[in-house]
Amino acid sequence: MKERLKTLIEKHSLLSDKMLDPNVFNNQKKLLKITKEHSSLDHIVKLGKKYLSMLKTIQDNKKILDENDEELKEIAQEEIMDLEVELIDLEKELKILLLPKNPNDDKNLILEIRAGTGGEEAALFAANLYRIYTRYAERNNWVLKILNSTETGIGGIKEAIVSVKGDGAFGRLKYESGVHRVQRVPKTETSGRVHTSAATVAILPEAEDVDIDIKDSDLKIDTYRASGAGGQHVNKTESAIRITHKPSGLVVTCQDESSQHKNRAAALKVLKSRLLAMQEEKVARARSAERKVLVSTGDRSAKIRTYNFPQGRVTDHRISFTSHRLNEILDGDIEEIIEKLKLADQQSIMDTQTS
Repeated sequence: MKERLKTLIEKHSLLSDKMLDPNVFNNQKKLLKITKEHSSLDHIVKLGKKYLSMLKTIQDNKKILDENDEELKEIAQEEIMDLEVELIDLEKELKILLLPKNPNDDKNLILEIRAGTGGEEAALFAANLYRIYTRYAERNNWVLKILNSTETGIGGIKEAIVSVKGDGAFGRLKYESGVHRVQRVPKTETSGRVHTSAATVAILPEAEDVDIDIKDSDLKIDTYRASGAGGQHVNKTESAIRITHKPSGLVVTCQDESSQHKNRAAALKVLKSRLLAMQEEKVARARSAERKVLVSTGDRSAKIRTYNFPQGRVTDHRISFTSHRLNEILDGDIEEIIEKLKLADQQSIMDTQTS
């Protein structure tokens, strides 16, 4: 670990020098890339320097133990004991930070929410989930853009596809993919019975052109008139786009942009992201065959979380975590859940490496 930390500290220093290079400074694209990489190393380099400094202090104090000054030896021994205790927690944190990073973690994402079983109540729950993620994105100063949405008459959402742009967006929300269940008394229920409904969430890393290459001959593109809730036409031109990817059978529609050209670009972005996600899911399945994956990031059919309104609780079934902060979570405060899922995933990886 010492050598890896020294390498990262040296790399961090070289990146600092590059940022001051006039050739880099005058190239905004290159400067942004280097600045981002430099910033991503800040935390681990800070802890790494502290770790190496503590090791040196322990080593220096151990030399004092060979001397004849008893009082100095006692002070050195106490400091060694204190530092070794502190070192245990620091080593644990550094091991997590040094774990291999998912190359998609820094990417933007495509968020897809679909109402599942439960009719109108499922659509209302899908709208709740949409609010959770949009509020969470706002808390992180991320930029959202609706690519496609189908709403119901009473405020529900049948489907929503949203582009989310922001630092580490996919890495933060990737654990949200799966089936979310709600238990509550629906607005339309007169007898007061609690119903269970569901909605699915898919978090896809936004694909870049270098990630996915699509041949034009593999696409079937149809145009139609965009429509709003209840089937009302929102414009009189055929600006909406439906793209079918023949090899995979995937179909993407987009109608929320103002022009056919923009809808086509948005639909292609979603299609590429779905194809990239399919590739990632194959890798995830192979990985889960090698180790027990506690926190799935690819299986969108897995039941991952239940929101129980009568009891005011939210339970994530993957890590057996329950929170009684239902209202705060519905307002986008999901940081605690995300952190616990992230830690569980990291621990799973560490267990695999040591087994």
